[in-house]
Amino acid sequence: MIKVEVTKNTIIFLGHANYDEYGKDIVCASASTIVMTSIEAIARFDKDAVDVKEENNKLTISIHKHNNITDTLISNMLSCLQELEKKYSKNIKIINREE
Repeated sequence: MIKVEVTKNTIIFLGHANYDEYGKDIVCASASTIVMTSIEAIARFDKDAVDVKEENNKLTISIHKHNNITDTLISNMLSCLQELEKKYSKNIKIINREE
């Protein structure tokens, strides 16, 4: 299962969807596409707004600048992930945490 832990300044992605075998997993591919498209869009406006760190089965997005563009794109990313969660609740879970 992909776990998405959300706070005001950090979004952490852990694990793998396990919907299908590696390389054929549509849930993992969908989540990856949503996240990477969002991050690339933010970087086009301000490359210093977010920082992305990738390590074993963990991706961390640190939000350094809250502004209209960054916050709108992050909100859109989370909305898309929530739609994915509705359809594949056994494979992705979003957890909102207070900071």
